[in-house]
Amino acid sequence: MSIQVFGLPVSRGVAIGRAVLVASSRVDVAHYFVPASQTRREIERLRRARDAVAAELSALQRDLPAEAPSELSALLDVHLMLLHDEVLAEAIMHWIQERHYNAEWALSAQLEVVARQFDEMEDEYLRGRKADMEQVTERMLRALSRDGMVAVSPVAAPARGAEGDAAEDPLVLVANDIAPADMLQFKRSVFTGFVTDVGGKTSHTAIVARSMDIPAVVGAREASRLIRQDDWVVIDGDSGVVIVNPSPIVLEEYRFRQRQSELERARLNRLRHTPALTLDGENVELLANIELPRDAQAAVEAGAVGVGLFRTEFLFMNRGGVLPSEEEQFEAYRSVVQTMAGLPVTVRTVDIGADKPLDRMTLQELRHEHALNPALGLRAIRWSLAEPAMFRQQIRAILRASAYGRIKLLLPMVVHLREIRQTMEIITRARQQLLDAGHPIGEVELGAMIEVPAAVMMLPAFFRYFDFVSIGTNDLIQYTLAIDRADEQVAHLYDPWHPAVLKLIADTIACAQRLGKGVSVCGEMAGDPAFTELLLGMGLRSFSMHPAQVAGIKQRVLRADTRKLQGAIERALQSEDPQTFWSTVGVRADDAAEAVVHH
Repeated sequence: MSIQVFGLPVSRGVAIGRAVLVASSRVDVAHYFVPASQTRREIERLRRARDAVAAELSALQRDLPAEAPSELSALLDVHLMLLHDEVLAEAIMHWIQERHYNAEWALSAQLEVVARQFDEMEDEYLRGRKADMEQVTERMLRALSRDGMVAVSPVAAPARGAEGDAAEDPLVLVANDIAPADMLQFKRSVFTGFVTDVGGKTSHTAIVARSMDIPAVVGAREASRLIRQDDWVVIDGDSGVVIVNPSPIVLEEYRFRQRQSELERARLNRLRHTPALTLDGENVELLANIELPRDAQAAVEAGAVGVGLFRTEFLFMNRGGVLPSEEEQFEAYRSVVQTMAGLPVTVRTVDIGADKPLDRMTLQELRHEHALNPALGLRAIRWSLAEPAMFRQQIRAILRASAYGRIKLLLPMVVHLREIRQTMEIITRARQQLLDAGHPIGEVELGAMIEVPAAVMMLPAFFRYFDFVSIGTNDLIQYTLAIDRADEQVAHLYDPWHPAVLKLIADTIACAQRLGKGVSVCGEMAGDPAFTELLLGMGLRSFSMHPAQVAGIKQRVLRADTRKLQGAIERALQSEDPQTFWSTVGVRADDAAEAVVHH
């Protein structure tokens, strides 16, 4: 039977495929595909984990005191029985052999299947055995994490099966939520779309979906409970609808929409080498946001004229708590600079915290695990200054890479002048250390992310230290409106059109231009066509977005006349409802010009 689930559309387009569920667990679970040559190795890891847990349970049972209740021994018997259930073991091995899941993912995937079977049982006692299954699974997952064998590297795609095999079908990812570390793995895989129970339009999961240029719906509440493994799923990233097991007629309609989207993408792709000039001759800089060094090539292919935001925190994630060395970071930054071949690269220092925590057992988690509100806690520049050794190491690596091309250094979430002075001291000391050691260093411009209203009010003072600023609209909206951007319960209040938000952005652009400083927008508004003419009218000439969004924004720029937009901007900023006003002015620039004339 077909069902519909509603959520928030965060990445446009249509995805159709079989569901792959990532079950939530109290134990961290790594999710990645393994090559066909390594499936036996994963099965052996699984067997070792089972034997280790069996030994633990047998030892517990053997050492029970004589006065222990008999029910406790019976419970351990149930756990041992589940552990040695051959049908269960074969089902878990199926995920490894046929879908090429790693052992942890295979185990959690089968738990999801079995848990639903228990939920549907009428007998209360049997339903209660679900908890036993969960406990056994968590013991197995912990045993796998203790396994001395190093996990194999993730691969781009699972091996394909024979003609007609389920492995030939496209896959979509379904989860309660997806951690940023897992998203790094999934960026290299075969998923054509994903849906999550939680999240908002600018949660990190949504941002990565847009960077992958795949359809996605977040905040779909019950999606991971209602959708089963291998269900056919349609993800409508335009309307936020997820259709489970659609009828043939609905399926064909969405396949037609897929084909239309592909044609539109191909048409836009022809613009990639066209200069971004407005109708009145204004040159607009379209830059790319990247997360890993390999993303730089996508920026070049998209026609970006540089990297406007290199999110370096992703070099620190998914590493089992081992931070990257200075040499490893240097190679990563140099790789991006060389790929961009003389185009500017803006490197943001590590922005850890809030929705981007490090792996377990890192300094951040050990010392700051219990922060009540991580968005207001030790994150971004605050985290870096609290870990000076790590920060100095990153600064040295960035300065070393500047010898190979044009690097701009960007500091996240700066609020206080003392943070700037502390950072300047670290940069000065790092520069001198490198010069003393004989390392060549290029000229590096210094900039700040404008993400907090207080930073906008401090701009004249900030510009005594900074060469440029970059407006991070995601956090600026969050902190201006007091909305957790990852919380779907208040997602409807997250409003980039709010008059206060637009006023802060306009003031930042105006201040930078008045003082002759550079200014760009690197948040999600930069890649949203609904805001292109608005930002151009405010005077913005530098946009940074995901590579997949460059062509669409360039099309809007080519149709815009900035002289005719300026009058409409004043009216929009004075309006109590800027979005409604702007829609009456007209979405396209020529429509805007006509509206201004008639006003």
